[in-house]
Amino acid sequence: MALRREPTSQSVLAGRLVPRRMAEEAKVERTLVLVKPDGVARGLVGEIVGRLERKGFQVVAARLLRVNADLAARHYSEHLGKPFYDGLIRHISSGPVFAMAVQGRSAIATIRLLVGATNPQAAAPGTIRGDLAIAMTPNLVHASDSPASAERELALYFRSGDYLEYARTDAGFV
Repeated sequence: MALRREPTSQSVLAGRLVPRRMAEEAKVERTLVLVKPDGVARGLVGEIVGRLERKGFQVVAARLLRVNADLAARHYSEHLGKPFYDGLIRHISSGPVFAMAVQGRSAIATIRLLVGATNPQAAAPGTIRGDLAIAMTPNLVHASDSPASAERELALYFRSGDYLEYARTDAGFV
């Protein structure tokens, strides 16, 4: 009995023919990460930024701001009408938020894994929420969940001129 080989889907990456999956994993994405008011108040901005940078991601724009009711409503528009919507709006506008545009390979999915499950009690140890968060709504961080969300959310917090490109000294290793 002959083994049947499935055709492999391939792409060109850095001038080489590689499996499509490798090319997709190497895709650089930009996403929004917010340290919510509870994270700022607890002095965890540095810890959260450090975890992202140690993983190899770049912060290409950042600002500390207070989210007003209008921005909060636009940010959480997909949750309008859900029972937890008012709590989200109250929390995100309750104090300063540290907003970051973060980029790197497969940034959206990988950062969501680093952040952990929305409910800190279900978040795995080693994740930001698993290690540091204590409740469901004040769960320290927000990270965009898809390329479409990242694009929409980044536009709420940053203008095109806000992004700064730079080379990391460890770029060949991450």
